[in-house]
Amino acid sequence: MKKICYVATIPAVVNSFLRDHIQAASEKYAVTVICNSEDQYLLEGLKARLILLPIERKPSLQKDMLVLVKLIQLFRHERFAIVHSHMPKTALLGMLAAWLTCVPIRINTFHGEVWATRSGWRRKALKLFDQLIGVLATDILVVSPSQLTFLIKEDVLPQGKAKVIGAGSICGVDPLRFHPDPKIRRTLRNDLGIAQNATVILFVGRLNRDKGMLDLATAFDSIANINPQVTLLLVGAEEDVPFSRIQEICHAEPYRLYYVNFTSTPEQYMAAADIFCLPSYREGLPMTILESAACGVPTVASRIYGITDAVEEGKTGLLFSAGDVAGLKQSLLTLIDDALLRQNMGEAARLRALELFPSHKITEGMLALYSELLVKH
Repeated sequence: MKKICYVATIPAVVNSFLRDHIQAASEKYAVTVICNSEDQYLLEGLKARLILLPIERKPSLQKDMLVLVKLIQLFRHERFAIVHSHMPKTALLGMLAAWLTCVPIRINTFHGEVWATRSGWRRKALKLFDQLIGVLATDILVVSPSQLTFLIKEDVLPQGKAKVIGAGSICGVDPLRFHPDPKIRRTLRNDLGIAQNATVILFVGRLNRDKGMLDLATAFDSIANINPQVTLLLVGAEEDVPFSRIQEICHAEPYRLYYVNFTSTPEQYMAAADIFCLPSYREGLPMTILESAACGVPTVASRIYGITDAVEEGKTGLLFSAGDVAGLKQSLLTLIDDALLRQNMGEAARLRALELFPSHKITEGMLALYSELLVKH
């Protein structure tokens, strides 16, 4: 039986995005997952082996070199047929270790580019790392067509080396998990203390500047002053924008601002929402937009690569220029003030998500790629 290894930094990437791939792959291959999680039950229910390595997201030359050495030792001993990496740090370390140990098939998936919002030497350095990953990998996947165009235009990847599976995304959407649910909508609103007739704007993701959190807070503060029915619900871990900073900006209506720092059931919050908002400055292809769409929720988001694949502008949501707070506010108000438009866009968003991004299509495409590459090697 051929051996396949997935390498990912963040446990959530494994649990949320790769779980279906791992489950399907384990039916045909011996699967190993390398992650920095301390949760030994991360792969519970899956026929896969978990190896824990202290791979940190922040750069640390000494720690990163130790991880690289351990990966080299592991790859040399296991002799994997495929190593598939996700996320920037593990992509660089994983592809380098796989190249040094002559793993025949080295796949990296580009999720989104950190350097896209940087400037100066930081942008050049981070971009150089991605270019190196592109050289070390035998095969490249990107999560959206517009991201592929961007990476080729920026000379990160050569024409013809990378591909998108299906219409894009990391793993697609599970329609059995993400769907409209009036009962959950009522229950979750009651649990949080949100009025049933409130118009709920939802954000799901890390609270940081690149996700446009300060822009969203500023827009909501202005909207809350003129519309007493609007509520903002944030779900996700704090990063470089603490929730206290958002509270300061939204001083006008603090009792209509809600925060949940972690959830393993984002579908419940999506079912309870009226508008999903992602004013991000960089994305590969945001799963949260596709998941909320499957729940029948329209999106207001920035018009950047990745998001333009997830939202059909004017039909499943409204887009505005990244960083344009006035445009963000107006787009939100358009949907807030028109319940019928929200309903129509939500229905269109659900149909599009189920047609283009069902999880089984992405999983089948991934396994087909593995089979094709193994035959060649």
